[in-house]
Parts: sequence; structure tokens; C-alpha cells
Amino acid sequence: MNVFIAGGSGAIGLPLVRTLVAAGHQVTALTRSASKAEMLRAHGATPAVADALDAAALRRVVVAAHPTHVIHQLTALPQAGPKSAKELAPTNRLRIEGTRNLIQSAAAAGVKRFVVGSFAPLAAATPGSPSQVDEATEAIRSMESQVLDANARHLFEGIILRYGLFYGAENAMTKQLIALARRRMLPTVRGDQGLLPPIHLEDAASATVAALEHGTPGSIYDIVDDHPVSMSEMARTIAETVGAKKPFAIPSWLPKLFAPYMAQVLSLRLPLSNARARAELGWRPMYPTIREGYSEALQHA
Repeated sequence: MNVFIAGGSGAIGLPLVRTLVAAGHQVTALTRSASKAEMLRAHGATPAVADALDAAALRRVVVAAHPTHVIHQLTALPQAGPKSAKELAPTNRLRIEGTRNLIQSAAAAGVKRFVVGSFAPLAAATPGSPSQVDEATEAIRSMESQVLDANARHLFEGIILRYGLFYGAENAMTKQLIALARRRMLPTVRGDQGLLPPIHLEDAASATVAALEHGTPGSIYDIVDDHPVSMSEMARTIAETVGAKKPFAIPSWLPKLFAPYMAQVLSLRLPLSNARARAELGWRPMYPTIREGYSEALQHA
């Protein structure tokens, strides 16, 4: 395959570059920053520098790459995760306008397949959620509907991957959580009823490659591990993994005060299943639960 990764220097972009290059595929990785071009080249990808919001520039680099497959991983999120609606705005715009530009560019390049990375906790959120969640959810729904519409119009084979919460040895949030747990500063939340689907970055990357190869056009796959968890269960698991003392418990209003957006997302109950991805993509998570995944992350922390 000749694969164009939009968002090639991001959290999942680099694992994807490594996985595809190791499998012998030709990879072009898009970045907005010329300073990241050499890093991408060192990972075996051909860098393409352009802003996805600049339709002409994006079309130029996509067509020049002659890709057979495109992977859409465009975001502009802070490394440690968004804490306010303001920090979500650039990514919301990429998911609406950037998706439109990338679809047009992919169609002009004559690509066969287009895989987009969505976000399961928001894509599966119900209407009437708090406003910050609703705004991001609308952007995700726009992104997904644009890809499915392009698939229906036979511009290319469009596939949606709804990832769970990313974590892994290279993930900034994971590093922060491990450091906090070691200092007994990663608390549980009293009455925590959240139920969220995690996914190790390496498993997300392998599922994406499986979708490029085996996914059914027009399909939506939940790319999550085998065991959804609450944030409190995650905190306890990390503490046990690093050999720290039992976490403190805090009242539920405290996270809402300091990180309102993340508190809203982490309070969702989304017991999603990876059964369809397993059956149709021939994919299995290497780290079926966060216990195995955080053990691996700790070894490389």
C-alpha cells in the first residue's frame, strides 16, 4: 500500500508510521510543522508539510504522494489532554473543515480507501450532554457523516474507527498519570459511575492497519480493549502497577472544578465492545486490559 497519514506526527500518527513502514508499506506523513519533517523521515516516512485547513495546499501534497489509502488522524489537542472548551476548538474545526478538505484531496488523488480515526466516548455520547461535550460531539458527527457520505457516493471506500481513550508508553497523559500515582497524587472519585473504553496506542495502530486491509466499506468499528473501566479503577490499577500506596478518594465536584471537560468525558458510561472489529478485521488487542497495558508502559516509562 501507499498510505498517506494526515496527522502523521500525532499521538497515534507515529505508531502508525512505524507499524506501516515495518510491514513494508510506503508512507507519506502530513504535518503542519516543518520542524517535524526530519523526525518523520527518521521513522521511515516521507514528510509532507501543509495545513489541513488550507484546501489548495493539502490537495497539492496529497495528489503529489499518489496514495492508494488515506488515514485521517487530524487533531490539535494538548498533549496532556484538553481541560476546557477553548482547547477543543481547533480540533473541532479540523474535524469539520479539515475532513472536508481531506476528502476532496483524497478523491482528487483517486485513493481506494479512506480510514478516519474518531473518538468513541464522544461519538457514542447521547444528546443533552453538557455543552462542551455537545460541541465536540457535533464536530465528530460531522466528520463521520462526511466520510460515510463520500463512501455512499463511491468517492472511495470509507471506514470509521472509534478509538477508546489512548494510553501507552509514549503517551503524555500516561506518563503524567504514572508520575502522579508514584507520588500518591492520582486519586479515585467517590461514587465514580463512569465506564470508559481504553485502548493502548499500539493496539489502536494495529487495528487501523487491519481496517486498511480488511475493513468493510461504510462500516463503523469500536476500537477498544476487552474491559471498560472507570477513572477510579484506572487510578487503582496504575497505583498497584507502580507499587504505590492506595489512592486517596476525593469528592466528585473537585474534578469538575479543575478539569471540567475531562470530568464530563470521564463520567460517561460507555460499555463498548470490540467484537465486530475482532470478527471482521481479524484483530486482537495485544493488551486486552489496562493491567497488561500499564505494565508495558511502566517498563518503558
